[in-house]
Amino acid sequence: MSQNSQAFDQWIRSSFVEINTELEELYFVQEDRANTQDVGEDLKSNLRQQGEAHIKTLLAEGNTDEGFDRGFDLLGNVGLFMAACERHGITQAHRDNRSPLHEASALAMQLGASLGVTPRFATSHMSTHSRAINGRYKSFTSLEDESIFIEYNTLAVMAYKRAADALLRILPLGVSHPVTHDLLEAALDALNDVFDYNERLFAKLDTDRFFYSVRPYFKPHRVGLHVYRGANAGDFAGINVIDLLLGVCNADHAYYSQLLVDKFLYMTPEDQAILRDTMRRRSLMDEFLDHVGVHENEEWYRSNLGKFLQVIRRHGETAEQHHDQLVHKFIEKPAENLEEEHHENLTASGPPLPVLLRSLEKLRDLRLAADRDDIPTRHADVRRLRDSLG
Repeated sequence: MSQNSQAFDQWIRSSFVEINTELEELYFVQEDRANTQDVGEDLKSNLRQQGEAHIKTLLAEGNTDEGFDRGFDLLGNVGLFMAACERHGITQAHRDNRSPLHEASALAMQLGASLGVTPRFATSHMSTHSRAINGRYKSFTSLEDESIFIEYNTLAVMAYKRAADALLRILPLGVSHPVTHDLLEAALDALNDVFDYNERLFAKLDTDRFFYSVRPYFKPHRVGLHVYRGANAGDFAGINVIDLLLGVCNADHAYYSQLLVDKFLYMTPEDQAILRDTMRRRSLMDEFLDHVGVHENEEWYRSNLGKFLQVIRRHGETAEQHHDQLVHKFIEKPAENLEEEHHENLTASGPPLPVLLRSLEKLRDLRLAADRDDIPTRHADVRRLRDSLG
């Protein structure tokens, strides 16, 4: 890491966090907690001036080509700064025709293009690629609820990745292999962990602190001329690998394929490659369906299929839990009391909240293999597999 990159990183981990935290405390004691106008203007000015001073130095230094990890880490730091500026109203995506942060935009676009990712901070910058120093990872603030949110989301992402890895290892073995049962058990254990982490997050996270002091950093912002949606907790390959290998979602379906297209550049290149490869694979569900009526009485069939159906059920339950508990409690309900003037960019993905909720309901029901005739769920196929076990 160059001296300039190191200095910027140290600022992100210190003064940047302190300024954001001070601003959040000022916002939170207001009657209108969503208001950021005419509050802490000196702090906002310091944030912008200090951040831009570091970025100008880095831009003048040029690309030192220190490898993907260094470049991706630097992109995350630039992205955190730009996201904080949007959160505090220093920039406003709906107001500005181009980002006023010219140097930051230039550096972010240079890094994003060279790395093959979107030119803003993404979920991986806050989870899988957030290097801790002396036990402390990167964050926007030092608020306890941001730590709760980041840590439990990171745990859930890692668990999803474990489940996806176990399912991927079944592909060269086939659904009838004796080891497949153990791999399905490993996937189920990992999904049980996801469910448990979500339950803990639900119990520990304060609704108002999340809604007013954490969520706003994840909204869309401009880089140069273009608005890029906010970081989403699902921006990693694992959860989609599970969808596709279980067979509950199909990459050929227009709704789901659009979802994949929209998230590719928000993932690391490694995850992009994994997901592209999975998209060309045949699902495990279709493999099991080939054996219905042929091997129903075989011990391997009953054992492996029984475990496979447990994995499908748990995957659907985690999707239901996320939508019906987490989204409802931490976004939908508090948004009901939000002043109309603050509804701009309410969601990280950009569309109005009702549109986002309908989309999430559709995704939830695909993962649940729910009985719906308006979207291509695998309800009938899952029922056929269950019936084959008697």
